[in-house]
Amino acid sequence: MAGGNTKKSIIFGVIGLLLAAFGAILVFLVPVIMKQQVEKNVRIDPKSGFAYEMWRDLPVPFFMSIHVFEVMNPKEVLSGEKPRLEERGPYVYRERKQKTNITFHENGTVSFVELRTFQFDPDRSTGHEDDYLLVPNILVMISSLMAKDLSFPVKIMLNAAFVMYKQEPFMNRTVKEILWGYNDPFLDLINTLLPGMLPFKGKFGLFADFNNSNTGVFTVNTGVEDISKVQMVDTWNGLKEVTYWNSEEANMINGTAGQMWPPFRTPSQPLEFYSPDACRSMKLVFEKEESFRGIPTYRYTAPNYLFANGSDYPPNEGFCPCVASGVMNVSSCRFNAPLFLSFPHFYNADPGFVEAVDGLHPNEKQHSLFLDLHPLTGIPMNCSIKMQLSLLTMGVSGISTTGRIKPVILPILWFAESGYLDGPVYNTYYNTLIVLPTVLDYLQYILIGLGLCFILVAAVLPFVNQEKFCLFWSSNKKYDENYDITKAQKEKLTASNGTVLLEAKL
Repeated sequence: MAGGNTKKSIIFGVIGLLLAAFGAILVFLVPVIMKQQVEKNVRIDPKSGFAYEMWRDLPVPFFMSIHVFEVMNPKEVLSGEKPRLEERGPYVYRERKQKTNITFHENGTVSFVELRTFQFDPDRSTGHEDDYLLVPNILVMISSLMAKDLSFPVKIMLNAAFVMYKQEPFMNRTVKEILWGYNDPFLDLINTLLPGMLPFKGKFGLFADFNNSNTGVFTVNTGVEDISKVQMVDTWNGLKEVTYWNSEEANMINGTAGQMWPPFRTPSQPLEFYSPDACRSMKLVFEKEESFRGIPTYRYTAPNYLFANGSDYPPNEGFCPCVASGVMNVSSCRFNAPLFLSFPHFYNADPGFVEAVDGLHPNEKQHSLFLDLHPLTGIPMNCSIKMQLSLLTMGVSGISTTGRIKPVILPILWFAESGYLDGPVYNTYYNTLIVLPTVLDYLQYILIGLGLCFILVAAVLPFVNQEKFCLFWSSNKKYDENYDITKAQKEKLTASNGTVLLEAKL
């Protein structure tokens, strides 16, 4: 019987070694498999199927939520009092982005134009596009400020034009007109008298050039040759750098186009991207580890120095002329129109901006931006990018329409551009990035555990003495005379009362 145990021991040992070896191989193989799968799915390659289709036409919900500031005391503002604002909205638009004119180049880059369209979503909105709001007449304010240093006869002509075309410093317009534009004969007159003075032609609206438009021609790295460069911008509109600002660093086009980043991120690596709307490269920094619907993410937010002036953060000197920190002057890329970017309600800005206006209540939860990125793939899972657009308003000497308005950077609106992974796209990523690695992770240790158990059994089995492991039970039947047992065994197994104790060998 010892020979049988030895044979079993060998079988158990071989099975155990195979299971343990396969599990150990998986420990090293799983990370390699995952790395290969990530690289395959994040590079821009028509052969990658699903990943490429998602990059070309992002099939996830994207929304633009716009909050408009209504001026509640226009007459008092004209006489020099502090503006009092009330926030209206949000007015929510479903946003769709689709890449067209996709052209691959031999140097490992691809060019594309991304079309964007907006459709009003009444169910998500508080209010309607037909709501009338009293807001600054931006045409009057901008043209007055841009004529501030022009000759007195020009100012006389501008005053006459204001009167002739019934232009007031504040206007009552619908949300749709304020955002997407309205026809104004005054705009045609200004463009005729002072060509190139205003950044608007045809319809005037704050987002008139957003809908059914694009953000220029991006050329980015495909990552086919070097995955660490995937999505990184090579040129924008054929440019390696812009010319809006006053330093080489400020004019640099850094990072990606703002939708995806190279994979295998670490917390020490910031997220850089070029924003055509802000005319500059921007940077987000790691804040903490998060989770989006079971997918581990890194949360990135804007650093405090993003809109700091050159005095508080010297690298930003190139973006000046600056005001106090927290507000960025974008007039140099907006035809010198006195427009400013900041976070909503001047969150994280110099307190003087908030104090100059009544009705602002900045807080981190509502007014800070964030982006939750899956660090393994470099794909955002959830984001909300928030910005405020403001206008410098002030009375201009020689232009009576502007009255005695005190100089103030007046918020016009703020918006949140948000999106998140959902539906079939989320399910695919969850199964690929969470379920499959988890199964493989558990499988490798289960196999190692089973293998060690089999090896342990194989090691113990040869030392088992089968004769010592007997199972007895009582029976009222006499033993069979045909059993091949010795007399001594018969006596041993027969009790005094005639009951037979039968032996079962293990």
